[in-house]
Amino acid sequence: MRWLALLLLLIGTPAGAQGPRLITDISQSRIDIVYSFTGAELLVFGAIQYPNGRSPPERPQIAVVVRGPAESIVVRRKERVAGIWMNTEAERFVTAPAFYAVASSEPIDAMLDERTAAIFEIGLDRLQLSPADASSAEEVQEFEHGLLDLRRRTGLYAQAPKGVEITENVLYRARISIPARVPPGSYRVETYLIRGGEVAATSSRNVEIDKTGLERVVSVAAERHGLAYGLAAVTLALLLGWGAGLAFRR
Repeated sequence: MRWLALLLLLIGTPAGAQGPRLITDISQSRIDIVYSFTGAELLVFGAIQYPNGRSPPERPQIAVVVRGPAESIVVRRKERVAGIWMNTEAERFVTAPAFYAVASSEPIDAMLDERTAAIFEIGLDRLQLSPADASSAEEVQEFEHGLLDLRRRTGLYAQAPKGVEITENVLYRARISIPARVPPGSYRVETYLIRGGEVAATSSRNVEIDKTGLERVVSVAAERHGLAYGLAAVTLALLLGWGAGLAFRR
């Protein structure tokens, strides 16, 4: 039904002469994290509205970016010292997104020049992480690669160079995997229409990811009443250990 609504809007709304427009929708605007949450899939879809309703002969290019709230994170380097693995040097990044996924109809480097990709932060290599420490450019780059590799392996950062499907040069869709370890917060879905190496049109939607049920109660208690939560956790652990001891004695 949403696809039908997009087509009706595309046909029934007169397009301006200034350039194409993006009409974007998402499969869900809220994702609930419950005890059985194993991840989710976000479907981003829409249509390109061209001036005078005529699509150009060349195939359009689309990039879809889903990013989570920015956070400050410290990346540490481990080295073997006297036979023991220890944390040595560290780098703090101020604006690292908690989650970042980009899907595109073609590889980013084939669609955009480096400057434009950096301005819009399209692509993992174009993220502006804002290092806080006065390290050399080589050291910062090494820590950036370490952060990207770590979050790629945990599923929090992802890049799919063929992740956007385009139909008849008008309709498009992309599927973004949301991992089970995704943190709660406000997420932004950004869609870019790219023509001639430039961003020709953009659109955005918001997604809320939050805990519900018992997970939310525990999370709120831990944040607002840290001391009481800690004492309750220790007491519960002691009671469970004592109960297990009694059971094994019998």
